[in-house]
Amino acid sequence: MIDLRLLREDPDRVRASQRARGEDVGLVDALLSADERRRSSSSRFDELRAEQKQLGKLIPRAQGEEKQELLRRTGELSAAVKAADAAQDEAAAETQALLLRLANVVHPEVPVGGEDDFTLLETVGTPRDFAAEGFEPRDHLELGRILGAIDTERAAKVSGSRFYYLTGVGALLELALVNAAIAQATAAGFTPMLTPALVKPRAMEGTGFLGQAAEDVYYLERDDFYLVGTSEVTLAAYHMDEIIEADRLPLRYAGFSPCFRREAGSHGKDTRGIIRVHQFDKVEMFSYVAPEDAEAEHARLLDWEKQWLSALGLAYRVIDVASGDLGASAARKYDCEAWIPTQGKYRELTSTSNCGEFQARRLSVRMRDGQGQKKAARPLATLNGTLCAVPRTIVAILETHQQPDGSVAVPEVLRPYLGGRELLEPVAK
Repeated sequence: MIDLRLLREDPDRVRASQRARGEDVGLVDALLSADERRRSSSSRFDELRAEQKQLGKLIPRAQGEEKQELLRRTGELSAAVKAADAAQDEAAAETQALLLRLANVVHPEVPVGGEDDFTLLETVGTPRDFAAEGFEPRDHLELGRILGAIDTERAAKVSGSRFYYLTGVGALLELALVNAAIAQATAAGFTPMLTPALVKPRAMEGTGFLGQAAEDVYYLERDDFYLVGTSEVTLAAYHMDEIIEADRLPLRYAGFSPCFRREAGSHGKDTRGIIRVHQFDKVEMFSYVAPEDAEAEHARLLDWEKQWLSALGLAYRVIDVASGDLGASAARKYDCEAWIPTQGKYRELTSTSNCGEFQARRLSVRMRDGQGQKKAARPLATLNGTLCAVPRTIVAILETHQQPDGSVAVPEVLRPYLGGRELLEPVAK
């Protein structure tokens, strides 16, 4: 959630952010009104309680009519205190509910607009020219069949659409990707983590996934659990309700987990293959830093993603995502999109978001810094970045590094995790 002081001191900035996101600007004024009622009812409660305590001291010393009048006033105060307390609780609950609905304030440098209004920051590598090489590239699903690596037909029989099996070298390729990604992250100072796939509502709400993204989340009503769509959720909630000493920061974690997404609203999109699926595995980077260090950390996360994609030999571009395409928690997000030859376009492979204090406030994660009596706790900043979303990365590798006979060259960074194999070869028919 945002800092209420920012809302009170600069409501126009918050209104502009909501407008840039294409979200309800009226929410800002509703929240300001609720906050004012909360503060005024709290002051009224404190005043009445002070008067009540003062009368409590006077009554034992009073006599006759004076005492009767004090007792009468005490009765009135008791009812008024209860009413003020109820009003205070009601206003506080409304303020909190509205605050949880308000998205993070967009960074001032974020381009304004929708999905297609991003700013292109950089293009790395050149898409392979298959025509010059004299052959038509196969798509990843056809390559997966030739290699005995991907089976969506049996997955549809077992689980329905948007599921897949990775078989043979496909399964080995995933394990190689995960191990190589974790190795890179560990070398960069991240602590590797295997995280839960089921979380309580507070963890999901605290990371901002029960607002605009709620329709894309799987919920187990009987058990009151959510299936995570990313280990960002579990990594953000890992230090929930904790105070972290400033000298321990930054804290960096690399989480590996299954991810589950309804893909709501994607009817008819990417129905072929494994680009858009309901379940997949992912290695996610997550950082806890001091708020003043968040922008520098965001740049580092992007550099680690670029290092990874370059090591895989992929052509890609980096974009600054537009305001209307940001998740609720992100103040700014960069996407790395790899070139997919058979689609003739760039598709998102990784993203990294700077969430500022937004998630930390919701999850009550704070840092403590300063000296002596000046040592105080304050919200820290959280950031996340995809290192390897497995199925899309497999798509990009198979299509980019395919050979005319259907074999696929293995990027050098993955070879140690595939027994030194340099080529994925077609299976015997």
